[in-house]
Amino acid sequence: MSSNIYLLKNCQQCNKTFTARTTVTKYCGSSCSKKAWKLRKRQEKINAAISETEKKDNNNTVINTNKEYLSITEASQLIGVSRWTIQRMVQNGRLKAVPFGRKRILSKKQIENLFNE
Repeated sequence: MSSNIYLLKNCQQCNKTFTARTTVTKYCGSSCSKKAWKLRKRQEKINAAISETEKKDNNNTVINTNKEYLSITEASQLIGVSRWTIQRMVQNGRLKAVPFGRKRILSKKQIENLFNE
């Protein structure tokens, strides 16, 4: 069913004036429509990546500081250094790590004493 409506509109993609046959037409042609769709999809991917990164950052910053013993990863997150820095401190004898199963754990008091020295 064809309509007898002719509206002058501006394309939302290229901003050129065109004659629209319906009231909901947004783009002057298929090429502008495809470009707008691609731009929308790209923006959706960017927003998804940003929200995923924010979720990861929020998960990594939650550390239970009520624990008396910390894993090397938890200790590194608590202080704000890399795991390898904690590993080097254990190897140099500045910290004492106790094997606990497959992990090595540190006393939270040792971490606090680092800053009191």
